[in-house]
Amino acid sequence: MRTSKRLLSLGATLAMAASTIVAALTATAAPAQAAPVTVTNGTQFRDTSGNVVHAHGGGVIKAGSYFYWFGENRNSDNTFRAVSVYRSTDLRNWEFRRNVLTQSSASELQSSKIERPKVIYNSSTGRYVMWMHKENGTDYGEARAAVASSATVDGTYTYHGSFRPSGYMSRDITLFNDNGTAYMVSAANNNYDLRIYRLTSDYRGIASVVGNPWPGGHREAPALFKRGSTYFMLTSGATSWDPNQAKYATASSISGPWSGWTNAGDSTTYQSQPAYVLPIQGTSTTSYLYMGDRWAGAWDQPVNNSQYVWLPISFPASNRMSLTWYSSITIDTATGTASGN
Repeated sequence: MRTSKRLLSLGATLAMAASTIVAALTATAAPAQAAPVTVTNGTQFRDTSGNVVHAHGGGVIKAGSYFYWFGENRNSDNTFRAVSVYRSTDLRNWEFRRNVLTQSSASELQSSKIERPKVIYNSSTGRYVMWMHKENGTDYGEARAAVASSATVDGTYTYHGSFRPSGYMSRDITLFNDNGTAYMVSAANNNYDLRIYRLTSDYRGIASVVGNPWPGGHREAPALFKRGSTYFMLTSGATSWDPNQAKYATASSISGPWSGWTNAGDSTTYQSQPAYVLPIQGTSTTSYLYMGDRWAGAWDQPVNNSQYVWLPISFPASNRMSLTWYSSITIDTATGTASGN
């Protein structure tokens, strides 16, 4: 009996120790609540290993406690090297995860240009779907959209091919998930049109053309977001690598009617071009972060030497937005606040 009691006591002690270890490991695995951080504008960001972040023309999706930033990673001749993804809890400290799409992902990517990758999650299929602007490696004659998908946000993406949506040219693109219904917006007609498409239920194809609200407008770099009941479409002019005046339009429905264009920021959008607008939802508020690229092509350097400009968007009215320059900004992802310094 003494031996049995000792064994039972030893077993209970081991079980308690195992529970303590599991609890400690679980606590370690969960990211701590992010503290406020400061982001310096007009710089190249570096990841947690000290390497330059290559997420140009990119977009952000939140999955669990992390923000995942996808973007262009190019070769020295500006051709496609990879779509790289980084993750962060505070939007300043970025951990490189992997190159989720590379030249070896498909034969047509071996010599190509892949620009403005955006990712959204399809809750019905359980897959993350990426859309991109795809060209050959030498010119911009293809003007195609490309699609890839993955079962995990930062896993290897399967390439599903490229095409012209509904037969139209497609260059700069963005995605928007409107409570389960997804839309793709792309510059068409040599950037003179900006077409809005509704995606199929699996987000991998075009279901319909929603509209072409600004024919002949010569706009590119679309960033679509919604605040309250108002949709905002933020764009740039088409002046190659050189920065220009950002403009936005608004609507109460994606199908329109849309307003005309209103200026945002200064005449060069603080030497940047829109890439994405990220809602930061926290315990106190939801802020909207303008994410822009300061393209190195403007000073005759490769794209991977480009810098980033991030600015909090302010809203003087429900259907108006404005951008103010700040050399640095403070972001608190816990409370959802973003402010200029």
